[in-house]
Amino acid sequence: MQTINIHDAKTQFSKLIEAVSQGEEIIIAKAGKPAARLVPIQAKKPLVRKPGSLKGKIKIAEDFDAPLPNEIQSAFEGN
Repeated sequence: MQTINIHDAKTQFSKLIEAVSQGEEIIIAKAGKPAARLVPIQAKKPLVRKPGSLKGKIKIAEDFDAPLPNEIQSAFEGN
């Protein structure tokens, strides 16, 4: 892990990005104290969705799509 000050990081940004893309982590310091860390982006695994996986776990109320009470409807409409 390499530590570099902010001024040098600004002047060598492309070089630092190349090093990070090769898997290296870089600490950017301000006045000798670590301020930020450059790390490579980890590719996320695609989310696998299984239809019906929540069957029996979710209940929708019978009045789910019933009209709202007047005072709540008025609040949504800004009245």
